[in-house]
Amino acid sequence: MEICITSLLREKGFKVTPQRLAIYNMLASTHSHPNAEMIFNELQAMYPTMSLATVYKTMEILKEIGLVKILNAGEDSFRYDADTSDHPHVRCMECGQVEDVDNIDSVDFVKQVAQGTNYKLVNQQFYFYGICPSCQRKELN
Repeated sequence: MEICITSLLREKGFKVTPQRLAIYNMLASTHSHPNAEMIFNELQAMYPTMSLATVYKTMEILKEIGLVKILNAGEDSFRYDADTSDHPHVRCMECGQVEDVDNIDSVDFVKQVAQGTNYKLVNQQFYFYGICPSCQRKELN
């Protein structure tokens, strides 16, 4: 994985830094869809000189070279996903957790939107909102 990002960064004219590699590796190893502050807090102990601005800049670079997706799940800050395939997400309205929704085929819906609008669709993001199972259990207590 690191070889891929290293060569992509160099190929696109960006410096390869330990912080950039750590940010991508952290993101690629989680399904929690963290925001920049979460990434910063996770890596702060290992990279004490890294700033929050470095995380934001790295996310923009990684988006530009196609390694991350930026998610807007209706919060004050963006979330990030190393899975760049088109897939929906669900966000808990209680705890804020954002998860992938697997095994949903949205191809027909996307076709309907394209036909109904005459747009040539190039991308889409689907978000669902609800209460996660953990928060539902807390509500019962």
